[in-house]
Amino acid sequence: MCIGTPMLIASVEPDHSTAVASGRGRTETLNVLLVGAVAPGDWVLAYQGSAIRRLSADEARETDAALDALEAALAGSGSFDAFFPDLADREPQLPAHLKGTAS
Repeated sequence: MCIGTPMLIASVEPDHSTAVASGRGRTETLNVLLVGAVAPGDWVLAYQGSAIRRLSADEARETDAALDALEAALAGSGSFDAFFPDLADREPQLPAHLKGTAS
């Protein structure tokens, strides 16, 4: 499974091709050429040593929460209601584009 992780840019190298970023308990040097100029405080989605897209702070927080839920599921941890409060008290609904038509 290929999963990108949200990382916060801490510093940018003078040539602007790489940046040091931290997220999910680790610090990495990322190639940032795919996303253009970044600055300390920017959030990016990192995958295999590269920043592949910019994230808002909200997107970074939501992605971290989803990764926390995945880790909990893989560990067999308790209830998932805390990770998916919007689904806790109702049946999930299919999006309109996935609903079949009656024949």
